[in-house]
Formats: sequence, structure tokens, C-alpha cells
Amino acid sequence: MQRMIALHAADASLVWEQREGAPPLWRHCGARVSADSIWPLTEQRTAASYSMDEDVPLDVAPAGGMGWFGPEMLRLRKADGSALVVAFGAAEVTETAEAVCFTLRDDLAGVALDLTFAVSGAAFACHTVVRNIGTASFDVDLLASAMLPIPPSAREIVSWRGRHNAELVECREAMPEQAWLREGRRGMSGHGGPGGLYVLDEGATFDTGTVRALQLAWSGDSCIAVERDDEGFWLLSAGAMLQPGEVQLAPGESWQAPDAILAISTAGRNGAAAAFHDAVRARLRWPGGAMRPRPVHLNSWEACYFDHDEERIVALAEAAAAVGVERFILDDGWFRGRNDDTAGLGDWTTDPAKYPRGLGPLAERVNALGMEFGLWVEPEMINPDSDLYREHPDWALASDGRARPTARNQLVLDMRRTDVRDYLFGCIDALLRDLPITYLKWDHNRDLAPAGGAAQVRGTYDLLARVRAAHPGVEIEACAGGGGRNDAGMADYCHRYWTSDNIDAVSRIGIQRGFLSFLPPEVMGSHIAASPAHATGRRHSLGFRAAMAMGGHLGVEMDPRTLTDAERAELTDWISFHKHWRGLLHQERVWLGEGADGLVWQAQGRADEMLLFVIRNAPPQDRRPQPLPLPFAGRDGAWDVQLLRIAGGEGGHAAHSAPLFDAMTAAPQVFAADWLTASGLPLPPGKAETVTLFHLRKRA
Repeated sequence: MQRMIALHAADASLVWEQREGAPPLWRHCGARVSADSIWPLTEQRTAASYSMDEDVPLDVAPAGGMGWFGPEMLRLRKADGSALVVAFGAAEVTETAEAVCFTLRDDLAGVALDLTFAVSGAAFACHTVVRNIGTASFDVDLLASAMLPIPPSAREIVSWRGRHNAELVECREAMPEQAWLREGRRGMSGHGGPGGLYVLDEGATFDTGTVRALQLAWSGDSCIAVERDDEGFWLLSAGAMLQPGEVQLAPGESWQAPDAILAISTAGRNGAAAAFHDAVRARLRWPGGAMRPRPVHLNSWEACYFDHDEERIVALAEAAAAVGVERFILDDGWFRGRNDDTAGLGDWTTDPAKYPRGLGPLAERVNALGMEFGLWVEPEMINPDSDLYREHPDWALASDGRARPTARNQLVLDMRRTDVRDYLFGCIDALLRDLPITYLKWDHNRDLAPAGGAAQVRGTYDLLARVRAAHPGVEIEACAGGGGRNDAGMADYCHRYWTSDNIDAVSRIGIQRGFLSFLPPEVMGSHIAASPAHATGRRHSLGFRAAMAMGGHLGVEMDPRTLTDAERAELTDWISFHKHWRGLLHQERVWLGEGADGLVWQAQGRADEMLLFVIRNAPPQDRRPQPLPLPFAGRDGAWDVQLLRIAGGEGGHAAHSAPLFDAMTAAPQVFAADWLTASGLPLPPGKAETVTLFHLRKRA
């Protein structure tokens, strides 16, 4: 029996061929197709030299040892350390329009595998579970979350690498002749962004061509691999990296791999990013069931670092309220013994020297100013100089008989332990019950050495879930030295990500574009920073800094009292601008693109209305700017386009204008859609470090 099984999401299809006595075969992973009238694979494949007598094509769960020589979906070991060879029989298939589930069994090995492919918006979610159905225990060395065929039309891999303060550096490489590998071994998803990549077909761009993209919903070590098969296609695999002996399954037990999100687009990289955003939004759990307008933040860290007390923080809060801030977050330094980063982590009680009356009066004052009150915590960490460590040194991750290497003067708590999680929940629960806290900034400021493995990550997830269940009205921000844990796995528990500790506006151009390749703008923390930028020392105009922060969840990371009266008025105006437009910027589409002469652009909004940000980093090389083609404009009808403002570029020679740009500033001007798509939007001259903002609305 051969029949085709198909699952469709937007313009994408996954197709498998069911067969007797063996797992289903992969037939298609790409653009939307009909699964009717497809010839069985056995009718198409000829004999090939130096091959197994019985053909072994790619199935949904390839395993080694029985004639498959490519990457394996799973790798298991018996209790004596020898390989447990798996050969699955025919699959039980359950299918609906929204999901296809395959259940595979090998009764001889005592192994079952459950594979689920589910529609998640315009993307697919891949869900994999291995079960012990035998009578003997075995170890799981490898279980891929997904293993997918990539056809010969693929030409390029786009991925991201990074470090603290330099997250999400885009890398572009040709498809490998042998194998391409991206592994994370730091105990979290890392500053290169989530475990993921984009695979581009020949000719694919931001707006055109076929793109396959994948990201793991996982906050720990991961492996993403692309390996060429001698049949001429590639195999993409992704999964958590497991520690030796970490996952041991006794009879009746199971282990679930992290979900993988698969996006397939025929509309280029922007289509894949939109599908990712759909899938991540489906995981978010907002207080009250729906996202409200995202409150503008002020975070205290770069305003005062550890040097604060009630009087100073009240003054900072008053300055924040005066410029229109809606949520005030008290960052590191508020708890006992915390005058620098050498002490106090683990002792989550208010410092009586800084706050002799506790945090209650401060929180009440913040509320009285019309702002919500938020608090920074770093629950997974402990300083050796803390009462908690002196009482429970065994609670830190450590290797027996080995030194305990610190980073930022701190160790990592063993989140695998129930008693550790119980203690931390008690501390956080007490804070949230005693104070009017609506927001936690949840930080994680070091790599793991030694590693805690997947169980460390899942212990953290368990604690986060427990806090969310007990305090469903509290929002949580994921932070890990900036962008060290910005992945879809945290979206199950959090509502915002701190994109990077580097708030330098030029640095943020690439960082934020990388972030938006995986995660939606309403969860992207983007703050207006001080000048010079604390991470780089570079100076930028307030307008450029503000405009670069507009596209995400806006915040302020400075003390407004250090500004001149004119600067405070400008900051107030930018915050008001964001409040006016955030309904269009959040929970809608994002389009990214590149223009002539080093320009990059992004548009955010709906198909018939959006804001367009045209960003110039370096000085122009051309005499005049070239028009900017806008592929999203389409071919039919017309658009009203208004030039809202040119941010940055102050000082030096005045920038020239022209009658069209003066008219576009005064009122919307009409442009034919096909003209905007094919020829482009005329642009006014822009200096280095400027953002030109337009409002576009499709004419009825």
C-alpha cells in the first residue's frame, strides 16, 4: 500500500508516502503542491551501483545500522554501552488538516517514536518523543527535533553568530559539499541568536524565491547541521545537544525533544520571517489572554548601575514619568549586599542600607506617578559571597573534586534540583505577593561551566512556569547578558527579550534585523540609550537613537535629568510618537530590505498600511539617493505616502530638500503601486546615521 500524506500551511507543503512494513518516506518539503497523482518512489528509483540490494531511501526517522548511512534521527545505547540498533516498522498515522502524527515502533529494540508535524500559523511545528516500550533501559545520545530534506535547488545558508555586545552577526555561506554545522555549547541558546538558519534557493532574496528556515524552541545547547547526501540533496537536522548519559529511559519512560519551527516561503526571507512570527506569537501567553499596548519602559541600569537608594530612584522615576514613561524597572543593586557584582546573588531580600523602609514605598511612589513597577532578578545565579552559598554550597553546579570557575564573580545554581527551584520560587513569590510588581526582568549573566545539560534548561522552564501560574498578571523579560537567550523556547514563559546590552544605535541596526528574522517586534526590547553609548563609546544624535528604537518594544536606558531642556522635549516627543504608532508596529508584519548605496530599510504594519524606516549608517557615496523599490507595494492601485520625519543628521552642512519632499512632509502624496514596486519611492538626501520615516496607506 502506497498513499500520499500531505500537510499544508500557507504556501508550503510537507508530503510523505505511506508504505507497508516500513516508515513513511519523505517526498516533499517545499512550496505548496497537490499530493494527487504522485507516482510511488519505488516506481521512480532505479538500481544504483555500490548500494544495498534492498533500497533504503530517506524516511521520516532514519536510523543507522540497517543500510542508512546518512545523518540519524536518533542514536541509542544499551546499558552495557553498545549501540541499540533500531529498525522501525510501518507507522500508525493520524492526520487532520492541522496536524499529521506518525507513531513508529520497533518491538525488538523496545523503542517507539512519536513524530508530530502541526500547522502553526503559516509555519509548521515539529514535535518528537522517544519512548521505551521494552523491558530494558537504554540511553538516548541523540534525538533530532526535526530531520528535513533540502532539494538540489538550494544555494546558500544564512546564519548568525555573536558574542556579548555583538549579537546576531549575519553570515552567508554556500551550500556545503560535505557538511555545515552550528553547535552551541554554553548552556544557553547564545548570543548568535536561536539555534536556527535560513536556506535560500537559487535567486532567493528578501522578497522573492523559495526559502526554508528553521529555529529550535530551545534555550540550551543545540546542534544544527546540513549534510549533503550522495543522492544529490541535503539533510537539515536540528536538536538539543545532550550530555553523555544524561537521558536514560527505563521501561515506560519517554523523552521529548525541543520543538522545531519550520518556515517555508515562496516570498523570500520576509515570508519565512512572517511565518516564524506567527508561530512564536502562538506560543506567547499574555496576561488576560491578549496583548495590551506595550508600555514604554525606563530601566534604571545605565542611569545609575549599582549606585542607588530610595531618594535617587524616586527622582529618576519622577524624571521618567515626566517624559511619558509607563513602566519603571529597578535593575540590579536593590538587594542585600549588592554594591557591585561580587556579592549578594541568591539573597533576594531588600538591602536595608539602601532601602531602610523596603521597596514598598518606592513601588507606591512609582504607581502614584502613573507608572507600573518592575524589578530585576537573576534567580539562576549565586555569588560565592552570599548567605545562600555559605549555607548551601552544594546547590551550585560543580564537578566533584574540580575547581568552581566563576564568571562575573558568580556561579550557577543547579536548576535540576527540586530544592533549589523551591527556594527560588519562595523568594520570587514573596516579592510578587508583597510588592505591586507587574514585571520581572529575568537575567542570566554567564555561560555554564560545568554544564547542566538539558535538565538544567528544563528546570528553569519549570520555575518560570510555576511563577507564571502563581502570578499570571506578571510579565517576564528574558535577558542573558543581553541577547544570550533570545529563542522561541522562552516565548512559552516570557513576554519580552532584551535584545542586547549594546544599545549603540549603529550596532543595533544589524542586531535588530537579526532578531526580527526569528522573533516578532512586539517582544524586541529596544531602548533609547545615552550618548556616548556605554557599550561602544560612540556618540549619536538623540533623533537617530530614538528612531532606531521605534520598531520594537520601546524603552529608555538613561537618566532624563542629564538631558538639556530641548533634549528632554525631544525625548518626550519620540515617546509620544511611539505611543501613537505602536498599534501599527506591534503584532503585524515586518518587511526587511536593502537599497542602493548602503541603505537598509524595514517596514512594519499591515498589508494596506505601514511605517517605513529607511536607515543610512555610513555617509552616502552617490551624489543623490536613488529611488527605493518597495516590493510589498504590489502592482494594483495607489498609495498615499507621507514623510513623517528625518531623524538624525544634525550638525554640519544643511541637507537639501526639493518640492516633492516638502509636499510629502506637509501632506500625503499619491504614488502608483506599480511605480513604487518597479521604480521606487523617491528619497530625500540623508546624512550618515539618519533614519527617514514614512507612513504609507493603500488607497481604497
